[in-house]
Amino acid sequence: MLDILKYGGFAVNSVDTKKISWKQGLAIALGVPVLILPSIGYFASYVWAFAIIIWLLSILQGFIQNTAYGELALMYPTVSGLPGFAQKVFKGKSSNDYDAGKFIGGFSAWGYWFAWNPVLAIFSLLIGKYLHALIPVASHVPESVVSIAAGLFIFILLIIINWKGLSGGAAAGNVLALLSLTPLLVISIVPVLKGQFHLSNITKSIFPDDWSFDIRHFFIFLGIMAMAQWSACAWETAAVYAPDYKDPGRDLPKALFSCGGICIITFFIVQTACTGTLGIKGILEDTDSPMLSMAKLSFGDIGAMIAVIMLIAAMVLIIQTALLGSSKAMQSMAKEGNLPKIFAKTNKHDTPYIAMLSIAALNMILIYSGTPSAVLAASALGYVVANGISLFAYVKAKTEHKGGKKINGFSAPDWWKYAALVCGILNLPFYFTGLLIINSLDFGVTHSLIGIVVLLIYIPLWLYSKKENMI
Repeated sequence: MLDILKYGGFAVNSVDTKKISWKQGLAIALGVPVLILPSIGYFASYVWAFAIIIWLLSILQGFIQNTAYGELALMYPTVSGLPGFAQKVFKGKSSNDYDAGKFIGGFSAWGYWFAWNPVLAIFSLLIGKYLHALIPVASHVPESVVSIAAGLFIFILLIIINWKGLSGGAAAGNVLALLSLTPLLVISIVPVLKGQFHLSNITKSIFPDDWSFDIRHFFIFLGIMAMAQWSACAWETAAVYAPDYKDPGRDLPKALFSCGGICIITFFIVQTACTGTLGIKGILEDTDSPMLSMAKLSFGDIGAMIAVIMLIAAMVLIIQTALLGSSKAMQSMAKEGNLPKIFAKTNKHDTPYIAMLSIAALNMILIYSGTPSAVLAASALGYVVANGISLFAYVKAKTEHKGGKKINGFSAPDWWKYAALVCGILNLPFYFTGLLIINSLDFGVTHSLIGIVVLLIYIPLWLYSKKENMI
């Protein structure tokens, strides 16, 4: 491989010192199981015990989508992550060709950024809440101040860790990966061992009594699937770094299937354990944090405190994943001329520091406001847009790819493009419509409109970038 590859007019370092193992790629994505935390009670409130099946279906969809993304990453090894695929496939003949294809690719990247970016603020706020309840001294300080201090500390720490590039972030992920999975699994398994788990809590509560398979509930189901995708399919980070693996042909499948397997086991165990132990009634009494109820039930207050500390470590890991993903998204958009050029700047370690610092600053504002719920309620809309367009890009690239040979030792079967096409259509328009409906039911029409407005803000940014690059 060449020491320097040209990408969109920018030099991208591609030396062997950047290469990572499949275990490091796995570690980067292992914060994903933590994304189940805000949805355990929410899903149960709609579909009761069937939420267990929702997670299984969603992760199976993730296998289809993420395998496609892994192949795309090898087709375009100089592209920066999932946001870059659609930009590369749909763009015109040159980087200055501002046609409909370039706009569509950039819009996909913007949706991906919109999906990942709020994770930093959301989990920083949650960490602040836990610390406020856990530390006696912190209880005398306003919760908002604790959240701001926690967020500032975490952002500075992660920026320092990631300053030297992807391998540094992956190394941190190796340390935190164990901490992310241990509390989820231990809190879920102990009630089973202590006889507190009752299968009847599941078998007698598959669906709510008023559930019916009419058109309204069909779109509610689609909305829940879209929200589940935001959590359960987010391990695409193990795929999009395929060109950075030492041996992509071997490392990519290992990272993909290992991460997917861990996710399907973890999501299944956690939702099943909560439902079987607490029952639907118990979950609905504490929809925001049923895992804490599980911890107190099994370990008492002291055990619950230990579990909270470990959950905080897990939240730091998912913030790490979000920081990497969203900064890569901004860098990719800027390289393609879909955002101002300044966001493409990197340090000597090829870290997009301007994008990273900007994201941290924006999330500090969200933490300070204390009301990220409007963005959170709509962020899944961005993920749906990103997945839908990226899957259509995969179908186009797979169809146009000549020779049918394996790329760097890996290639999905030709029929995979049809499976990806089905998933793309599910995202756009079906999941998107389901999200609008379920968001309107829970948060009001205003929250859905806010999400749409944030997506549409991309238009003036893109037009500015067009003017900047056409000068």
